[in-house]
Amino acid sequence: MAIIMDGNGRWAKRQNLSRNEGHRKGAENIPRVVEAFAQYQVKYLTLFAFSSENWDRPPTEVGGILSLLGEAADREVEGLAEFHKKGVKLLHLGELQRLPPEIQEKARKAIDLTSANDRITLSIAFDYGGRQEVIKAVKKILEQKISPPILTPELFSSFLYTQHIPDPDLIIRTGGELRLSNFLLWQGAYSELYFTPVLWPDFSPAEVKKALLTYQDRKRGFGKLSEH
Repeated sequence: MAIIMDGNGRWAKRQNLSRNEGHRKGAENIPRVVEAFAQYQVKYLTLFAFSSENWDRPPTEVGGILSLLGEAADREVEGLAEFHKKGVKLLHLGELQRLPPEIQEKARKAIDLTSANDRITLSIAFDYGGRQEVIKAVKKILEQKISPPILTPELFSSFLYTQHIPDPDLIIRTGGELRLSNFLLWQGAYSELYFTPVLWPDFSPAEVKKALLTYQDRKRGFGKLSEH
C-alpha cells in the first residue's frame, strides 16, 4: 500500500491555523494510520511525505516540515515512538543529501534502530521524485555497463529506491486531487488507485477500512483478460 498524504494546508486553512500547524497535525495522524494498516496485516506501507519539487515552497513552510522530521527522528532514536514499540520497520525513499546533516544522522539512526522489526515496513518518501528515481537508476545501469539484452524489468527495479520492497497493490491519495504527482511512476504501473476528498489529517482508521474494502472489490488483470 502507498499513500500520497495531501491536504494538510487546506485542513489548516479551514481551522484558521497556519500551514505548518496543518503539517504538524498531518504528522500526528501517521501513527494511527500505520497501526490501522498493521491491524489489517498489511506488511508494506509507503507514505509520500515530501517531493523533490516541494523545496520550492516558502522557506518558512519547508523549515517547519524539516523541523517536524527532526522531531520524529528524535522520538525514534530515544525509543519513545509508537512505531518502534509496535514493531514498525522504517525505511527512507529518496535523497538524504539535501537534508541538514543532523537530520540525516537522526534518520539513519531511526532506520538502524527499527531494522529488526517485522510487523510492518513503513517507507517514508522524503525528497522523492519518480522521474528523478528513474533517471538515477538509468545512470547507475550505464555506469555498470550492463548489456541491453540482459536488462529486464526485474533487473531495472533493483536499481530503484524501492529495491527492498514490493510494488504497491493500491495507491491512495487523500485531499481530492486526481493525479499521482510524480510518485512511484515505475512501481505503480499496475497499482489500483483510490482517490478520496478526505484531507490527510482527517484520514482515520475508518477511512483506511473504506479504502481496503474498495480495493477488495477490484478485479486485477495485470494487462491480461480477467476470468471474472
